Amino acid sequence: MWLELLALLWLLEYLLEYWDERMKGAIFIEKGEAEAIAHVGKKIFRLLFKSERMEGIISEIEKGGTSEFYRHEGEELHILLKGTIDYQVGDEIYHMHEGDMLWHKSDIPHRAVNVGNEKAVYITISTPPTFM
Repeated sequence: MWLELLALLWLLEYLLEYWDERMKGAIFIEKGEAEAIAHVGKKIFRLLFKSERMEGIISEIEKGGTSEFYRHEGEELHILLKGTIDYQVGDEIYHMHEGDMLWHKSDIPHRAVNVGNEKAVYITISTPPTFM
């Protein structure tokens, strides 16, 4: 029993040190405060956050707009907040609607096309932070 208790205390100490090292800061962005970083055709990119290991970007694509194909190191998770897009990863096309999520490897060519009747808005979280 004492050995188990000692092991548990060591584990708690390790976890506290681990989280203390990695959680030295926080990023809070109120709605509407993300600055526009890039305008490419009918698409706007806004950098939400960027750390050593990941970045968050909010993208807006006007009706009829499309992005160019991108290919870079890492992985991405997209969450569609508004509108309808076709997100192409390699030869596959994913028809995304509000609330849908898509994960893919970033080294596969990928792009977004707004196929809806309004501006599309989605968040991309990628690791490592190689896009912007």
